[in-house]
Amino acid sequence: MTGALKGKHVLITGGGTGVGAAIARRLSAESAAITITGRRTEPLESLSAELPDCAAISADVTDEVSVADLFAAAKAVHGAVDILIANAGAAESAPLERTTLDHWQRMLAVNLTGAFLTARAAIPAMAERGWGRVIFVASTAGLKGYAYVAPYCAAKHGVIGLTRALAQETAKKQVTVNALCPGFTETPLLAESIENIIKTTGRSEAEARKSLSRTNPQGRFIQPDEVAASALYLCGDDAHGITGQAISISGGEI
Repeated sequence: MTGALKGKHVLITGGGTGVGAAIARRLSAESAAITITGRRTEPLESLSAELPDCAAISADVTDEVSVADLFAAAKAVHGAVDILIANAGAAESAPLERTTLDHWQRMLAVNLTGAFLTARAAIPAMAERGWGRVIFVASTAGLKGYAYVAPYCAAKHGVIGLTRALAQETAKKQVTVNALCPGFTETPLLAESIENIIKTTGRSEAEARKSLSRTNPQGRFIQPDEVAASALYLCGDDAHGITGQAISISGGEI
């Protein structure tokens, strides 16, 4: 711990569990002021109680008014946001013929529109101050295709396009915009996917886990702390020249 982020305000969407919580812990350990947000208050409040200088604010990143209220509330507590970690996301699976329009729209709303709304709320103040970091937590699904999750893949590909476009807009304003693209990661979202495989295929938990972990050439799941370590690096001054990138954290998956 070096206190590298002392004086910085970090807002993390989907911050109560999984990757978001791991990032909150890692950046808090570097003395950042943290705002975590999500739709479920219980995990937010639990993590907030664990970390110093951490505010928990319930919000829905798919709703424009809710996002505006979130940023106003976060600013009232910790000042303007210096670092945005747009981590909120969800995944649902179905073959194309059973993918409803509602399913499609849900995946785009939380994974892509949520990223857009939070970035739009955060970047103007960063640009005005001449420093900022935007980190989208995307997925290897933004870099390749997976069967049965077409809406999720489409949304995450959209996040990568958003990353590259915003990086061009903000480069001269000293704001960097990057995406982290984890492979299958040991989170509650992964647990839901494994449960769904068990339910729909009759496989055992061990078989379901193996079917997913084998996409990683290292034969394992990525850990949330690995994603958090990459996020911390991108927040630092040593990463000032890195923008518009989609960084795969996947054990070599291509």
